Amino acid sequence: MTAVTFRRLLVPALLAALLLSACSSTGRPAPAAYDRISWSSCGSGLQCGRLKVPLDYAAPDGPAIELAVVREPARDAGQRIGSLVVNPGGPGESGVAMVRDGTEQFAGPLHDRYDIVGFDPRGTGDSSPVRCLTDRQRDAADQQDDPADPQARLAFREQQAREYAQACEANAGKLLPFVGTRNTARDMDRLRQALGQEKLDYLGVSYGTYLGALYAEEFPQRTGRLVLDGAVDPAQDKLDAGVQQQIGFEKSLERFAADCATAHPQECPLGQDPARAGLRAAEFLDGLRAAPLPTQDRDGRKLTSALGWTGALMFLYGDQGTAWSELRAALSAGIDQHDGAPLLAAADAYNGRDAGGHYNSSDDAHTAIGCADAPSPVPSPQRVQQVLAQLKQQAPLLNRDTTAEDVQDPGCSDWPFRTTEQPHTVRADGSAPILVIGSTGDPATPYQAAVNLAHGLADATLLTRQGEGHAAFGSGNACVTAALDTYLVSGVRPAAGTTCAG
Repeated sequence: MTAVTFRRLLVPALLAALLLSACSSTGRPAPAAYDRISWSSCGSGLQCGRLKVPLDYAAPDGPAIELAVVREPARDAGQRIGSLVVNPGGPGESGVAMVRDGTEQFAGPLHDRYDIVGFDPRGTGDSSPVRCLTDRQRDAADQQDDPADPQARLAFREQQAREYAQACEANAGKLLPFVGTRNTARDMDRLRQALGQEKLDYLGVSYGTYLGALYAEEFPQRTGRLVLDGAVDPAQDKLDAGVQQQIGFEKSLERFAADCATAHPQECPLGQDPARAGLRAAEFLDGLRAAPLPTQDRDGRKLTSALGWTGALMFLYGDQGTAWSELRAALSAGIDQHDGAPLLAAADAYNGRDAGGHYNSSDDAHTAIGCADAPSPVPSPQRVQQVLAQLKQQAPLLNRDTTAEDVQDPGCSDWPFRTTEQPHTVRADGSAPILVIGSTGDPATPYQAAVNLAHGLADATLLTRQGEGHAAFGSGNACVTAALDTYLVSGVRPAAGTTCAG
């Protein structure tokens, strides 16, 4: 399988937007007219609104865009602390959907004491979304298996990249220079003002940790209680981050396969030898290139190798309980019953495709924000060989057919503009104390990234969760939930070195 790119990732400080404000009788800055939100009921106890922000913060009086915002008011109005702004990651995922669809994740002290506020970052969801391809074009791209020959594969990918960049420029060109995370951090400060908050209280997951870290860097004096869970390392370049993610998913796949063979031998389609179970999974998924499986899809799609790998690894974002059980069942359906439907459904969930065949903007936004956040310099021949050797040694199942041609393309090379951002350590000197959470079995943002982020920040505490799956929030870990609730509600961080088992 060739290298799989998964969602996530990343700078000099630009001129921060000057926010016009007056002092209210409470001492808090009153929101400028530009920043007001008119809230209206939108069902299930939620309130929805729009926030107007500049398209270009270098020209704050120029064209504007509107961001979709939602909030669920605190359930104990008498004990309300304020607003907790949340971001689910991506980049490209919807903060509105995180609040609308994830109510149970905030149950308890957070719901009681905070208005839970989500927003769709610029370029995503319902906030001037970046859209490059039609649904039919996205279907074709997502199920396409690359040519087996390395040179043919390189030529095919280069052509795809050119055509995709041209489509993005044609359909969203005016927005692309302004969708980077630094501008989203500035938007988040506008949101803070509009909510009437002196300081931002924030929960960011996955890529949301980079957004939170950049906010703390841009506005250290305006940080309140920030939780950064499933951390991205902002000092890591795009190539290294991709390699580490490959290794993270490799380790998770191996642990899943060994558990399948030893703890569930009667229902495991990978055999009963834990040393070979991972290879059996890789051979099946790679074999879909030559023999894609039927899926009963209404549009006639089959489970190709590209879709099969995406679906299988999608399950590894989840925990060792439910998600691993569902992956065993999906692999069993494919291997034993020649039914690709369960893996296709998982791939569709990852790719943002609904039952009607329509895609959300997450994939296009992911690419656009990624290209705006980090440069992609062409690696030297020596680095290409070093990366290839690392992948072959530490992620051999995910890279059985990977060659030098697969890692020499820097990505974003055909993008319509060049970013000036650079990977760097975020210190955020002068910020309030920050809580960073990392999970030891996290495949998408490996644990070391949380260690690095916490170490780089001027004032941060690292909380470690021992367990599988991406990020700790919503995992059901009582220890993590208690620590997170205590910090956000009372401002008390866990002791340095605290580890939550399970």
